[in-house]
Amino acid sequence: MTDRATAPAAAPEAHITVTDLDMAYGDFVIQRNLNFTIRRGDIFIIMGGSGCGKSTLLKHLVGLKPPARGSVLFGNQDLWAADAEEQQRIMRRFGILYQSGALWSSMTLAENVALPLGEFTDLDAAEIRRVASLKLALVGLAGFEEFYPSEISGGMRKRAGLARAMALDPEILFFDEPSAGLDPISSRMLDDLILELRDSLGATIAVVTHELASIFAIGNNSVFLDADTKTMIAQGDPKELRDHCPDPKVRNFLLRGELDAAAEAR
Repeated sequence: MTDRATAPAAAPEAHITVTDLDMAYGDFVIQRNLNFTIRRGDIFIIMGGSGCGKSTLLKHLVGLKPPARGSVLFGNQDLWAADAEEQQRIMRRFGILYQSGALWSSMTLAENVALPLGEFTDLDAAEIRRVASLKLALVGLAGFEEFYPSEISGGMRKRAGLARAMALDPEILFFDEPSAGLDPISSRMLDDLILELRDSLGATIAVVTHELASIFAIGNNSVFLDADTKTMIAQGDPKELRDHCPDPKVRNFLLRGELDAAAEAR
């Protein structure tokens, strides 16, 4: 059976290139000298222990926080060297699923998905309703258009947030801890949905997560951030890093489920 998380056989082009990136809050350095490439069609995992700067890196990638140094290129366009108008054009290519889903509680699911469509397109009200229903159907929420976030489960709220992230047909999707707070079944369903979106839409996906099951189920490329050395200490396919990375920190992180099971057995 084919491993669905494996990247396409042909070598894809670079979609996002991070060069010499330093991350800091004032004088406090979070990470330095980050250099990695996210290829078109990757499901790229940003991983590492608590406090290493995973979510801060995501903020640099999506245009929420400028780096202390370095560049973030989308194709050949430098996000942080561009003027405000060009930055907006680059960022219009993104879709973002926040950890909580970040839905407006006073709006129905359809109204939540319709928000970016009303803001950034010239579609009329009927077309917006049609597109919102289509996006909800893509994530398995057909028939839930008039439900409010409080009326559905946590996993369904995550999927509704994903439908909104896809509203403008982005070429790149960013997820911040998408499985946080979900039970194992809901988490696996979300992983399967992420794979389906990559395969059917051809989207490039970057995911911040520490969940091992998700890392191995969906990731075909990754970077490992280390809080102690304040830089990246590994990059590549998570399965390859688990089996062959020479750095014990990386292997211990990726093997922790097996190590915990061995400790219990003793």
